[in-house]
Amino acid sequence: MKAMATAKAQRFEQEFYQKHPKSAELYKRAVAAIPRGVTHDVRYMKPYPLYMTRATGSKKWDVDGNQIIDYAMGHGALILGHGHPGIVEAVSEQLQRGTHYGGSHELEVEWGERIHGLIPSAEQVEFTSSGTEATMMAMRIARAKTGREKIMKFAGHFHGWHDYALPGEQNVHDNVPPYGVPKAVLDTVVVAPVNDLEFVDRRLAEGDVAAVILEPSGASYATIPVPDGFLAQLREITRKHDTILIFDEVITGFRWSPGGKQVSSGVIPDMTTMAKIVAGGLPGGAVGGRADIMQVLNFKDDPAWKRVAHPGTYNANPLSAAAGAACLALVADPGVQQHADRIAKAIRSGFNEVIVRHDVPGFVWGEASVFHVMLGQTCGNQTGGDIHIPEGVDPQNLKSGMASDLNYCLNMGMLNHGVDFFHAGGLLSSAHSDDDVEKTVAAFEATVAQMKEDGLFSAD
Repeated sequence: MKAMATAKAQRFEQEFYQKHPKSAELYKRAVAAIPRGVTHDVRYMKPYPLYMTRATGSKKWDVDGNQIIDYAMGHGALILGHGHPGIVEAVSEQLQRGTHYGGSHELEVEWGERIHGLIPSAEQVEFTSSGTEATMMAMRIARAKTGREKIMKFAGHFHGWHDYALPGEQNVHDNVPPYGVPKAVLDTVVVAPVNDLEFVDRRLAEGDVAAVILEPSGASYATIPVPDGFLAQLREITRKHDTILIFDEVITGFRWSPGGKQVSSGVIPDMTTMAKIVAGGLPGGAVGGRADIMQVLNFKDDPAWKRVAHPGTYNANPLSAAAGAACLALVADPGVQQHADRIAKAIRSGFNEVIVRHDVPGFVWGEASVFHVMLGQTCGNQTGGDIHIPEGVDPQNLKSGMASDLNYCLNMGMLNHGVDFFHAGGLLSSAHSDDDVEKTVAAFEATVAQMKEDGLFSAD
């Protein structure tokens, strides 16, 4: 069970073991039943993950009874916080009526209409069961519409775990072939260097790329931000080359604004992929796009008509539709995003003040309602305030994050103080409060001070 057991980590480990013994026992059972002991790669952590029993608002409780301020927020799906009464009521009522009709229902129509009303590019909507399925479906639709086989993505951007999404995702400098993905698939994916619009322009001129897909916030929800004007220039380039532009708004959708990044930026793509918030915390995803693009899914009484087939047992299932429709009715109020944005800014600024005050290398950055933490490295614009784009940092360092020993002790230290990060950062909700900020910044300061005292920032 021991993970590092180095002298510098021992205090963190000892306290962690003392606070979370029941999670240790559950993990022993999990590794015997589940590959790697967890059901999602992101939930893997050393020395073992924590197991939760319940959650409400901005808090969750583990099996040892520890209360934890949560910044994972359902991997970004819960902008309204855990157990929002409106969503709980909608799902509970639908549960009494049925979980799967094997047929169409009114809620799927309402859900589609609400997406259409918020997302400008979503003239029509096709439902899936996840974000991975949504990006896979969007790529297929784009190929069918254009008759071209290749898809362009940007290095470092995450579009799910299907074969076409993986090239260039982990290493932004070297396109290392993903393990288990056929070369034939890799040959259909063009990976553009980070934020390199000249490359995009040159490559699209060859005329074989069906679509360009990207996270409009920049890779991994603004971990590698895009510069000002980038989206507008990309929109012009794709239009010039008659190439479909796909915004992957699985995270930014309904979070950067009620209408996602496309509304906050004023740049409207041809297609949008959605998940997480779109389904109100239940499994669900969607592809929205121009009607002339989405028509490739249509049935026609024409033997010569070629269409994109789309089955899917749980597409727009009644429970997800109930949660999604209820959630979108609530997040249409921009006050939801504005509150989460304000709390995230307070955390970013508070953390950066701690870093400067304790004179340790590091910076915290992000935009909208997200934040990312880097310790052990410096950026050119660390002044102790809010940072949106770190200056002078290699994009690969931003993507990879801090050194493993720092990440290990930071996450463990924060959990020891009752705070759960997500990817060494977090996503905020309308349920987080100023009191949560105060306690989180205090936990960060205590953890950073202990890390410094234990020599984790020293070279030896």
